[in-house]
Amino acid sequence: MSTAGKQKSLDDVLQEFSQHRLLMQEELQKIIVGQDEVIEQLFAAIFTRGHCLLEGVPGLAKTLMVSTVARILDVDFKRVQFTPDLMPSDITGTNVLDEDESGRRNFRFVEGPIFTNVLLADEINRTPPKTQAALLQAMQEREVSVGQETYSLPDPFFTIATQNPVEQEGTYPLPEAQLDRFMFNIKVGYPSADEEERILMATTRPERPEVRKVLSGRAITNIQKLVAGVAVSEYIIKYVATLVRSTRPKDPESPKYVKELVDWGAGPRAGQFLIQGGKAMAAMDGRFSVSIEDVRRIAVPVLRHRISTNFQAQAEGLTSESLVQRLLREVPEPSVPPLVK
Repeated sequence: MSTAGKQKSLDDVLQEFSQHRLLMQEELQKIIVGQDEVIEQLFAAIFTRGHCLLEGVPGLAKTLMVSTVARILDVDFKRVQFTPDLMPSDITGTNVLDEDESGRRNFRFVEGPIFTNVLLADEINRTPPKTQAALLQAMQEREVSVGQETYSLPDPFFTIATQNPVEQEGTYPLPEAQLDRFMFNIKVGYPSADEEERILMATTRPERPEVRKVLSGRAITNIQKLVAGVAVSEYIIKYVATLVRSTRPKDPESPKYVKELVDWGAGPRAGQFLIQGGKAMAAMDGRFSVSIEDVRRIAVPVLRHRISTNFQAQAEGLTSESLVQRLLREVPEPSVPPLVK
């Protein structure tokens, strides 16, 4: 096949994927009103094998959104309500002693709810660190170790966790190492006045709309390969590296306000997620190359939970999110080398 033919074929595939993404959004919006940015970021994580942390006060349909996404994607979905008495084995599974007809006893592994495609870890900050840590290996290596055995998780596998940022009584904040495993920290906000009226109208009717299944697990895996192949130029790589390094107070090139207001900044994983998220944004728009604007669109949810502000910043009412937004305004785009004639 000629280069032009291959390019045309890639264009067709990306356009088809873009149409599937729009169809998914239409189906989801039968149930969820508004929250366009949240949905876009959720899709971006799914198409790049990423995990999400949804933050919002109760009643904003976080759980409903995740369960509806699972129904649209035609994959297995399991929900775990995290509580203070939840044990790691309640998530991963455990070995049980069985006795057969001849009286022989053998251990048999009983899978926990983590053996699914979409795991909803509801109110993840309500369980102690010991149980929170049960997700670390699954989120990073996509496998679970129980006793001396290691078991692979289904493909695709996503962890979507929720937490209430307001309620602090009886909660256990996630350690920084676990926060870093989440590709996006997505803030779910209140609806607008018009959206709230539509929510009240839709949810107080006796009939409930049905959603159609759009993508299978195999189709998702193929899309993930497609998104991974989206082109990223050295220009984008340089911008991402500069942006991430600007969040680190000890970096000589970081701005003065970062040195004064930040205890520690984002690591290399943030740069990886910025590029992967940029690829997803480009693919969802039907493009086969990442732009600076794609990176900027997902910079806040990627970086907001990877920057720790100090007491001075908190006293001035500055958050990690406001610092990221300032960096996006001030970090210059890399210079493009002149064309050689």
